[in-house]
Amino acid sequence: MRQLTAIIQHEGDWYVALCPELDVASQGHSIEDARHNLVEAVELFLASASPEEIQRRSIGETYVTPIMVTITPAVEAALG
Repeated sequence: MRQLTAIIQHEGDWYVALCPELDVASQGHSIEDARHNLVEAVELFLASASPEEIQRRSIGETYVTPIMVTITPAVEAALG
């Protein structure tokens, strides 16, 4: 077992999931579906890709952390 990162974003009617360490993506109609489909996609990629392809696409450690930025009131309104 290995822990990787899943980034899930709501886009229209779908939730799009990305594993940035391997640049593998999937989607689903719910967060849970997108996560499950991403796990399946990553496992299929790892099972079928050559070691060279895995190494080429692997970016190593990924960190997800919040950041604070200064924005204008107009941008704040656009973000909701």
